[in-house]
Amino acid sequence: MPPASRFALRARIVLPVSRPPIHDGAVFISGNRIAAVGPWRDLQAQADGPVTDLGEVILLPGLINAHCHLDYTGMGGAIPQQRSFVDWINWITSFKAEWDFSDFAASWLGGARMLLRNGVTTVADVEAVPALLPEVWQVTPLRVISFLEMTGVKSRREPALILREALDTVESFAGWRNTLGLSPHAPYSTTPELLRLAGAAARERGLPLMTHVAESAEEFEMAMLGRGGMHDWLRRNDRDMADCGGVSPVQQLERTGLLCDRLLAVHANYLTHGDAARLGRSGASVVHCPRSHAFFGHRRFPLEELAMAGVNLCLGTDSLATLTAPENPARSMNFIVHHLLPQNTSSGDAGPRAQRRWTPRGDGTDEVELNLFVEMRAFANAYRALAPEDIVRMVTVNAARALHRGGELGELIPGALADLTALPYDGPVGAAYEACLGHTGAVGGVLIDGRWAREPGAQGTG
Repeated sequence: MPPASRFALRARIVLPVSRPPIHDGAVFISGNRIAAVGPWRDLQAQADGPVTDLGEVILLPGLINAHCHLDYTGMGGAIPQQRSFVDWINWITSFKAEWDFSDFAASWLGGARMLLRNGVTTVADVEAVPALLPEVWQVTPLRVISFLEMTGVKSRREPALILREALDTVESFAGWRNTLGLSPHAPYSTTPELLRLAGAAARERGLPLMTHVAESAEEFEMAMLGRGGMHDWLRRNDRDMADCGGVSPVQQLERTGLLCDRLLAVHANYLTHGDAARLGRSGASVVHCPRSHAFFGHRRFPLEELAMAGVNLCLGTDSLATLTAPENPARSMNFIVHHLLPQNTSSGDAGPRAQRRWTPRGDGTDEVELNLFVEMRAFANAYRALAPEDIVRMVTVNAARALHRGGELGELIPGALADLTALPYDGPVGAAYEACLGHTGAVGGVLIDGRWAREPGAQGTG
């Protein structure tokens, strides 16, 4: 049965994010948009449709995951920490080579279920396997911006051809609810010409951009000094290294014109003097992924420097390929036996692809999962001076701004899309933001585009 075109949701606390918390609040919805937000006592006379009282919950905007790789969810907990970032790249490359379409599809959908269970309504996802679209889009209620990944160093393909194929894909999906963007992977894994062409195309067509930049010490050493493990590895793979030496990764983006207000610059861990100001002047947003950052043991994220430069800061989960399972010997041995070691079956050796596939359940029983609440807690623990409301803004208002969807996503205001998340909570109104950071377990309900994507009180995958 289709939902009522006009209805209201009551909650003990409504958290618009862009306004103070509202005790005994209500959100009125018309179609797929928010019509009104305020105290119930002020709005109840306007009720001209069904009213659902959600009770002891915080009702807040649906969370926005500003950087994810749903394709790689099935690698969760499988890649051990490596001696270098290049070693990790080789590991994940070997995984990808062994997977087929069904592996990637199962991985993508498992990740989408995790995000929904954990209160995400919008995800900025890097798509390495565009053939998955639109089938996976049709299965999930999530609002997805799929950033088409582009590299080209190993394939030796012409940058103009790589971009043309990506733009053809963008044009083929015109009119869908979900949308596409461009993601030249990183300065080290692409060519300056591809970065230049992608930036120009995004500005001309109004497309969002995403790239990984200054993620590792090896990348920074390659760009600044023209040497190091990543430099030598890529030179052996016949990459033209003429753009290396004397410039930072952020400067490489600036020189090619990719540094602009349409860009989500992911990581930005290693900056030289002036890089934060470059990011701030350009209007680019920076996406920090706390648990991925910890996995690689990067130096301290330059939060204060970026904030002082006025950079819009967001949080993302990255992929599960950059998370390790908790220290649980039984869990670790089970994973090794069933997913990494050769196995004998009735038909013989299961083969390397079968050994390395893990299908996540997404029901809260997985030890490694995509979860912005956990990312927020990790960030809060690393930066204790930050106010909880500032961290919540990084997965709501700030993320919407990064995607050029301010006023539509990430806040509860009239005219915004009706994407909401409900968190069970019976504490004081003044601690609502702290409660968001401390939330564990399944959320109490998820509304996307004015429809329940996860019914209030639902269990499991929702």
